[in-house]
Amino acid sequence: MLEDVIKDLRGANEKAIEALRRDLSKVRTGRAHAGMLDSIRVDYYGVPTPLTQMATVAVPEPRLITVKPWEKGQTKFVEKAIREGDLGLNPQVDGEFIRIPIPALTEERRKEMVKLTKRNGEECKVAVRKNRRDANEMIDTLDKDGEVSGDEAERARKKVEEVIAESIKQVDAIIASKEKEILEV
Repeated sequence: MLEDVIKDLRGANEKAIEALRRDLSKVRTGRAHAGMLDSIRVDYYGVPTPLTQMATVAVPEPRLITVKPWEKGQTKFVEKAIREGDLGLNPQVDGEFIRIPIPALTEERRKEMVKLTKRNGEECKVAVRKNRRDANEMIDTLDKDGEVSGDEAERARKKVEEVIAESIKQVDAIIASKEKEILEV
């Protein structure tokens, strides 16, 4: 039973860390990457469709993204969706291609991105700590109900602390890496 508690804790922490990675992939670093457009939804015959499901997205240069809709008639809808996507991007239509130049980040904007990154990291750490509390509560319940001995419960609590420390270290490493990427000119 205690193994299940630890296993659930690891699974919950992995989910929190994956959510952090997903959130950080949307944070601009000044370098173009196709994932920047993952949140864009295009009105495709009345259905909001992810851009990647109706166009080819490529990054030919570090500061340029190109989008080629699979249907030529969708170009203006794709352009409109990118403009309205709250990414601060200004797409330019070039025949059936859409070119999206990525402007360089100012020093002030870089600092804002670092703050956002740190805030996301703190939210992830809060989720990890909540997972610790939940795991410790389960261990306490098992201990009170007499399903495990006091020594086993104590060892499980130490194991929970090890798992939490490992997860926090992982979050710190992810944040430090993203911060370095943002501040890189």
